[in-house]
Amino acid sequence: MSSPKVAVVGGGYAGAAVAKALDAETDVVLVEPKDGFVQAAASLRALVRPDWAHNAFFPYDRLLRRGTVVHERAVSVDPDGVTLASGTRIDADYVVLATGSAYPYPAKPATGSTADALAQLHRTHKELANAERVLLLGAGPVGLELAGEIKAVWPDKHVTVVDRRGELLPGFLPAVREELHRQLDDLGVELRLNTTLSAPPATEPGRAGAFTVDTDGGPLTADIWFRCHGVQVTSDYLAGGLEAARTASGQVRVTEHLAVEGHSHIYAIGDLTDLAEAKMAGYAMQHADVVARNILAHAAGSAPEATYRPADAPMIMLPLGTTGGVGQIPGEDGPMPLTAQQVAEWKGADLFTGRFAEQFGTA
Repeated sequence: MSSPKVAVVGGGYAGAAVAKALDAETDVVLVEPKDGFVQAAASLRALVRPDWAHNAFFPYDRLLRRGTVVHERAVSVDPDGVTLASGTRIDADYVVLATGSAYPYPAKPATGSTADALAQLHRTHKELANAERVLLLGAGPVGLELAGEIKAVWPDKHVTVVDRRGELLPGFLPAVREELHRQLDDLGVELRLNTTLSAPPATEPGRAGAFTVDTDGGPLTADIWFRCHGVQVTSDYLAGGLEAARTASGQVRVTEHLAVEGHSHIYAIGDLTDLAEAKMAGYAMQHADVVARNILAHAAGSAPEATYRPADAPMIMLPLGTTGGVGQIPGEDGPMPLTAQQVAEWKGADLFTGRFAEQFGTA
């Protein structure tokens, strides 16, 4: 009896994890246009430390033992399989949608070539190194982590983080938010919350050049800026009835088994799902585990039983350089804060690069 064929569309955190989990017992085809996996959590450190930047990229050639990685773009996915940009058709018994989302550079490189991405990071590093005043638009985890990475390398640079919202990490424990403010103050990061720009800076993001922008809190002058907000879900390739499961924001409605609504053999994981939770790598890899178990159960003739429910309270590990940061994880009695030392030991020291080296066979 032949093994079931599974097409996984997208090789990010969720897609790579589910493909590897299914590799031993199914015929997996991973469709991913990039030539290497990008560890997005490490890309910010790659910007400020070009000597370390290679640690953010992992080739796909050792991820699977039995399966195949196809470096092409999926232009259409329907209930029976995947059509590639070349016109090649991949028919499959199961399809896993894991195309994630796009995000502004430098958090996610715009190119699919590892060599080109590294070259771009090196060029931007030179621009940043020569700038005395840095403006970061967005006080979410990306903006704050980038502020911490910049300060770890250049403690004397003036870093300003602007956000129209009035608080950091809304929905997290007051103790976590207070500690975050304290550490940012100690680093000398200037926060301008409840602030909007009248117009974007005149210069391109990531390019050095002095500018002044008007804000509702007064003028702001800097030498370089980065956009740290603006997630765009990638789902415009859905066809053959699958597009009916898309929400207005482009996400995909899923069942508790993470099957696409109305299609028991099509699954969606990661940023693509309409689940009411933050779009984080940790959650995406939990989705991958649930879907792998359900596909294997279904292929063996059993009913899929693995389910996924978003956590009651959000979790986060937000490093500020290699030694600082804040975090919150589930505890027996509810959410509990992490110390800066715990965040540094668990994530900040290497940004999980060791874990991904094991997964991709480069350790």
